[in-house]
Amino acid sequence: MSVALKTSPDGAVAQALGDVYRRLADTCEALDVRVAKAGQAGVTAAELASDRTALDAFVDAETARVHDRYGVRPRPDVAASRALHDYAWTVGMLLGGTWYLERRVPRIRPEDLHLDLTTGAYTITPGTELACLAGDPVADRPGVLTLPQEEQLRARLRMALADHMRPLLAAIAPIARRRSRALWGMVADDLVSALWYLGRMLGQEGAAITAATEVLPIAVPPYPSGADFRYLAGADGRRHATRTRTGCCMFYAIRPAEPCSTCPRTGDAERLRRLER
Repeated sequence: MSVALKTSPDGAVAQALGDVYRRLADTCEALDVRVAKAGQAGVTAAELASDRTALDAFVDAETARVHDRYGVRPRPDVAASRALHDYAWTVGMLLGGTWYLERRVPRIRPEDLHLDLTTGAYTITPGTELACLAGDPVADRPGVLTLPQEEQLRARLRMALADHMRPLLAAIAPIARRRSRALWGMVADDLVSALWYLGRMLGQEGAAITAATEVLPIAVPPYPSGADFRYLAGADGRRHATRTRTGCCMFYAIRPAEPCSTCPRTGDAERLRRLER
């Protein structure tokens, strides 16, 4: 494989990434992220992975949010899984959304993303490194890795997400009481879910499903499964996309009668009912 990596950071890369992050935040109502310079308040994934006090505060904050929203106090393992789910979806959107919109894959260091534990909002400091295809307008900028093929860029996306999430998964696993397959399954699910959601927000659901399937066509280590979309036919003959999560988001433990639409516990009849209402 032939690649070229330039060094010496360049402000054009950070500006380009900041622009696409803002576009994602404007497009996706569920993405609570703002773009700012370094030195922001809040806890980072680097701190969550290295400081047990910060990690406990991360879980406690999610416990409080669940109690405020749903009137129940979740078990620590449920709160940890829910907090991780939100974090993984956010990172999946920032990385996967940038790839989908721009065919660029940034490197998001654990210290670049800050989480306000009180509000649940994120602040990202755009980095100075990304990968893109040859011919991209920023391909000749310092800090840019150029790749000759689409599949190599998709592999870079999978690697960038894994590199960011790996230390946090190792730290939170004992609290979440989940093993490696379940944790990486959640990360894979949240990348696929983020791309699917972005596609719906753009009116491009079909294209986003195709893109997510190209990123994860099958299990690609460390991700234990592919995107695995399938279609359900409604009474009117319309086809509705669905999939089943590999790593449960644990919402069913908060609302037992209302598991999420992609939960293994949700049957196809109930999925169709929700999709057609």
